Order: sequence, then structure tokens, then C-alpha cells
Amino acid sequence: MLHAIHPETHGPLGKPMAAAVQACVHCGFCLAACPTYKELGQEMDSPRGRIVLMKQVLEGTLPVADALPHVDACLGCLACEPVCPSGVQYRDLISPFRAITEKDRRRPLLERLRRWMISSTLPYPARFRVAAWLGKVGKAFAPLMPRSMRPMLELLPANLPPAQPLQPFYPAIGQRRGRVALLAGCAQQVLEPDINAATIAVLCRNGIEVLVPPEQGCCGALAWHIGDLGSARKFARQNLRAFPADVDAIVTNAAGCGSGLHEYHLMLAGEPEAERAESFRHRVKDVSAFLANIGLVAEFPAGEKCRVAYQDACHLANAQGVRDAPRELLLAVPGLELLELADPHLCCGSAGTYNIDQPAIAARLGAAKAQAVLDSGAELVATGNIGCMTQLRAHLAGRVAVRHTMQVLRDAYGK
Repeated sequence: MLHAIHPETHGPLGKPMAAAVQACVHCGFCLAACPTYKELGQEMDSPRGRIVLMKQVLEGTLPVADALPHVDACLGCLACEPVCPSGVQYRDLISPFRAITEKDRRRPLLERLRRWMISSTLPYPARFRVAAWLGKVGKAFAPLMPRSMRPMLELLPANLPPAQPLQPFYPAIGQRRGRVALLAGCAQQVLEPDINAATIAVLCRNGIEVLVPPEQGCCGALAWHIGDLGSARKFARQNLRAFPADVDAIVTNAAGCGSGLHEYHLMLAGEPEAERAESFRHRVKDVSAFLANIGLVAEFPAGEKCRVAYQDACHLANAQGVRDAPRELLLAVPGLELLELADPHLCCGSAGTYNIDQPAIAARLGAAKAQAVLDSGAELVATGNIGCMTQLRAHLAGRVAVRHTMQVLRDAYGK
């Protein structure tokens, strides 16, 4: 019985957490799907084991410090959800648990500094561009830095692409078929702004007007997944104000961002904006799902043969249930042979800031995913998330090109 998991004890997040715990029958189907259980081989590093630990903490029978090493090792990839016969909503437990227990943590100084550096730069493109430039300079001194600070520098690309400022409005080409608002993302605007350019180009070619609300901010997923509830709510409120109601959908082109927008009802549970957040999240669509639903009308020219592997971003396939749509779009490209990767359910190890917070596990997962790409014989790998792209590029080291699904489509149309 969950005597301590009540709203009056843990606030409005208590109810969804209790429901998630109660739904688990400890059958163990999740173990085979869990990347960290595969890597670490311990029951407490499986979804089933973590649910037990979180339950005990919430009931007050286990100190939070005893559970944290295992909870921290969770990717939040949600690979456990599709295989769960009981329908456990693990997402309703893991991020809320991190949020309500953050106040009880005692983080070392360097860890607090690293978290501050990430949270004060990455969600703000202008700041992040400056920080990335400084980090590029600082790479030369990486061996002299504390080990925990090095992964941030190692993940930075050798060169940053030039900024591509976005206009607030892009007209449809040809007959107007719809109108959407685009979430531009944070790190994506710095690391690969061409993803937004490609997304807008593909939408417009297919008769869709695109708005890019200038008042929008970070989706809040980064803060939410590391337990910073205050920042997550701030970003959620900003976007609720920024995005208009007179659009057919709010489209995202980063799986992690889309997943974050879909969880605004949790971030703002018990807040005055809760009802609005619930309505908002149902309007959010990944761009691949939106385009697959309305259909492509712009014809592709004849193209050369190309073997393309598709990598499922966890927060697209598991969190949003979008698996078929990107594949349908890619298969529409003449000459494109679509390849599947071995063990597609296994996370690449990016998972927000996971490859910074848990670099050893992330590196093993990244190496395994890169090997799966190489084994497929693909000339190019497509995916739907900037974090996955960064991780794949780091581990493929130029052996196979890495592109966003929208970039593949835009290039097939011809720039």
C-alpha cells in the first residue's frame, strides 16, 4: 500500500506517481528493454527495481540518498513503457520523483557548478553560442580540468555553423493546406540551425504556413528531467503565452523537446495554468507525424540510390509513439533504401544531459549504437533529435553521415 504517496504529502505530483507505482506488477518484462539494466546487470538499475526504490522513498521507508545512484543512472528513455503489459506510465514517476526529491539532495561542489553552467547557458541560444565558443577554446586545457567537467567539452563540435536567424512567418508554397507554429529549440539553433531551415522548407513546399513565435523559449524538458521544477515551470509558462491558438498544430523537430511539451500537464500540475497546459499538449505534433498525416504533395525529382538507416530517437518512439511516420516520409524519396538497425529500442546514450552526467554508460551505449549503424551498411543515418545526432556523430567519427529526417527530405527536394 502507498500510504505516503498522497497529494497532501507530495503535492499534486503525488497522484500520478502513486498511479504509476500501483500499476506495476513486477513482472519483469521491462528488464530486457532497459538499456541500463543491460549495461549494469543489477535489479535496482531496471525500471522494476527503480519503481521499488522510489516507492520506498515516497513512503518514507528508505533514505533518498540510498535510491539516488540507481535513479540517477536511469536514462529516462521510456523503453520500458511499450513493453509493459500493465501499462505503467513510468514517465509519470521518474521526472516528478526527481523534482520532489531535489531539495533533499546534497550535491558535490563540482556537480553543482556543472549543473549551473548547463542550466544557465544551454536553454538560451545566444548564451550557449558564447559558451560553446569558449568551450572550443577550452578544449586544449581539458586534460587539466576535473574529470567530471570534461564530457561537456568533448561533445562540442570542432566548428560551430553560422547562426541562421529565423523570421516570424514563412508563407506556404502553392495552395495553402495548413498553418503551424514551430518550436525552434535551444541547443539545436546553435549546433545545427539547418534543421529548422530544412523543417520550414519541407513544410512550406507542402503548402503549410509556418509561424515561429519570437517570444518562445526553451521547452523546459532539460530542467524537468534533472529535477529543476522551478525552471521547467518558468519555461512552460513562457511557451503557453507565446504560442498562438489559431494554428493547426504546434510542431517540433526535436524528440526531447516534443516530449517535454507533452508533459506540461505534469510540470504545471496544481498550478493556475494546469488546464491550459493540458489543452496545449494535445496540440503538439512532431513534424514527421504532422506531415505523414496530411501527406506530402510536393513531388521529389529522381534521385540517386542511397542506403539510409533510421534511428529511433527514444523520446519520439517511446514518449510520443511516433515510429512509422518518419519511415513513411523517407520511403517517399526516390532511390532511398531504408534500413533498420539491430536492437532499435536501445538508447544511443544521449538522453538530455545523460552523456554529461553519466559519461561512462553513455559512451558504451553510443559505441553500440554506432556499431549497429556500421553493421547495417548504411551510407547515411537519419534521426529526429539533435541530441541523438550529436551522440551518433561523436561515435561514428565521420564514418557515416548523420542527418535529421527533415534534412534528408529537404535535400531530396533540392535546396
